[in-house]
Amino acid sequence: MLEKLNTHSVADALRYFSGIQLKDYGGVGGIKTVNIRSMGTHHLGISYDGVQLGNAQNGQIDLGQFSLDNIEEITLYNGQKSAIFQPASDFGNAGAIYIRTKAPEFSMHNYKLRFKTQYGSSDMFRFSTLWEQKLSETVSSSVSAGFLTASGKYKFRYERRFPNGETAWDTTAIRQNGDIHAERIEANLFGRLNNGGWQLKGYLYNSARGIPGAIVNNVWRRGERQQDLNTFFQAAFDKNIGEGFSTRWLAKYAYYNTHYVNKDSTQLPVDNRYKQQELYISTANVLELLPNWSTSLSYDFKWNKLDADIYNFAYPTRISNLVSLATAVDYKHLKAQGSLLATFINDRSHRTAVASLQKLTPAVFVNIYPFKGTFFSMRAYVKKSFRMPTFNDLYYTDMGNASLVPESALQYDAGFALNKHFERGIVRHVEMHFDAYYNTVHDKIVAYPKGQQFRWTMLNLGKVHIKGIDVEAEADFQVGKDLVATTRAQYTYQDARDVTDPSTSYYKHQIPYIPWHSGSAIVGLTYKDWNLNYSFIYAGERYDEQENILYNHMEPWYTSDLSLRYQFIVHSSKFIVQAEVNNLLDQDYEVIVNYPMPGRNYALSLTVEI
Repeated sequence: MLEKLNTHSVADALRYFSGIQLKDYGGVGGIKTVNIRSMGTHHLGISYDGVQLGNAQNGQIDLGQFSLDNIEEITLYNGQKSAIFQPASDFGNAGAIYIRTKAPEFSMHNYKLRFKTQYGSSDMFRFSTLWEQKLSETVSSSVSAGFLTASGKYKFRYERRFPNGETAWDTTAIRQNGDIHAERIEANLFGRLNNGGWQLKGYLYNSARGIPGAIVNNVWRRGERQQDLNTFFQAAFDKNIGEGFSTRWLAKYAYYNTHYVNKDSTQLPVDNRYKQQELYISTANVLELLPNWSTSLSYDFKWNKLDADIYNFAYPTRISNLVSLATAVDYKHLKAQGSLLATFINDRSHRTAVASLQKLTPAVFVNIYPFKGTFFSMRAYVKKSFRMPTFNDLYYTDMGNASLVPESALQYDAGFALNKHFERGIVRHVEMHFDAYYNTVHDKIVAYPKGQQFRWTMLNLGKVHIKGIDVEAEADFQVGKDLVATTRAQYTYQDARDVTDPSTSYYKHQIPYIPWHSGSAIVGLTYKDWNLNYSFIYAGERYDEQENILYNHMEPWYTSDLSLRYQFIVHSSKFIVQAEVNNLLDQDYEVIVNYPMPGRNYALSLTVEI
């Protein structure tokens, strides 16, 4: 499905999950972050081959930098992963996304090669390659590399109205300063052991991009530029010892270098460099006490450091120790899982003394299978979690607040799942998931004006109550001998209210950028070597500020994407040609206010597999 959709990065694929809100600042090179069930980006853990991606500076992961060219699977869990054999830090998130790279598989040859090239609108050119090699009967390797360049220019309509309804601006312009030049390379070693395995990974992403900025006051150009050099190395080792004991060890070192420049003549010039380091070590161990009862003990150590060439910078360092104890029961019609995570964090900076924090966060998950087989199940969970203030929240010059406390969340969820396969007939597979949930977020960290222009501070002011429903359904059809149809739809309802202060004008108003209604649909038709795929994404009305007034109202938007794919074989090599039309109806819309998205755009790609 990932190959057939018009998706090129992890961020593109996540648009089709329920309960997810993607913040997209527009264009090929625009920053793309994700939010789960209105709780914010920081409450979502993102793991790449079992190891969490981190950003202690601002807590946000730009998912646009992770290509789908060598991705095997993307999985979303609300609450946490439905297994106790996992790192301690995985028990601490309100939700988790697991990205798994493709492990090599060989049949006729000891190698596989894949080349993909794509050209599209906004002068976009993308090239990627994947080389898989069998080194021995137990060791294999893969190297994935990619290159992306685009001018980022596209036409957009800019329309703004005064509160009385009169038109302030209504014009068509070309998006400027949205160019990107990026290279990515990833190398993996995979090894098999008796009752176990190991993996080594090295990753490098280098990019230089313009930051087009918001279109305000009829200003179309910006002077902001950003360069990123992100590298990390990680290792994983798994081993089953005897009948009832398994152990997993993880290690990672990451180095992120960000160079931000602002040469906008209307603002003070900025030229800053940020250097971020992370060291991570984890061990997870699970013991089967009885055939239907197991328990796990996990420990994570994490060290983060941030340097910058800013005057009076705090130079913060954070040491985190996490210990989790979990147990799981699988007996007849019942599966239950309980966990308790203990977190110990120590912060040190040049401005403040050592600050320490200890937190206990429990969780309970229950699945019931009332009928024989597993085609229908009911589930429920309750979980407490928190997120630490980022380095920017605590120490950013003229903005940070070192006395911030963690932002806490409490989640309740109940739902059911239906999954049924059919050997005969037109309908071959039916699946449905339904969840109703209630979340509360307390001590929410918000930026609050100090009274001087351009001077803000971070305070624990926010309280948010969230009610929601997630529905997913999919079905596969076999029509005749050669025609296969696949359908998938998801719908999300979210009522996320700010309940911080009854005296404010926005008390019990919907929080910014959260639509009440959103959803997506996918229809795919496969006939022999041809595939036609249509996808639809919808986001309902929402507000871009705290007050739900007409001036802050954002209209609903929807996009339709279409792709046609044909594959053929030449001398045992597979060729795939794909044509794409995105935003088929050429709708003018914004995901983030004043950041116009591209209109109708095109792409043509060729993939060769040897």
